[in-house]
Amino acid sequence: MPTKRTVGGVGITVELLLWKHGKVRGATSERLTQTLEMNPGLAALGAELPLGTVVMIPDLPPVTERATTTAPAVSLFDD
Repeated sequence: MPTKRTVGGVGITVELLLWKHGKVRGATSERLTQTLEMNPGLAALGAELPLGTVVMIPDLPPVTERATTTAPAVSLFDD
């Protein structure tokens, strides 16, 4: 079920709202598109949302669909 958030600060962007809602790195790109589709006219408000703007945020994807990092760790001391 989508979540309703109200902008309560200065400098808040849609991406920041999504990150604060999910706190999952890499899980915002698809949700950004969904959020803009769910909130007609949101993009026209500009990069920083006005105070009091109500934004419907889509659900987080299931855990199996979230982006994960598979890159190996790098050490400065590897031979």
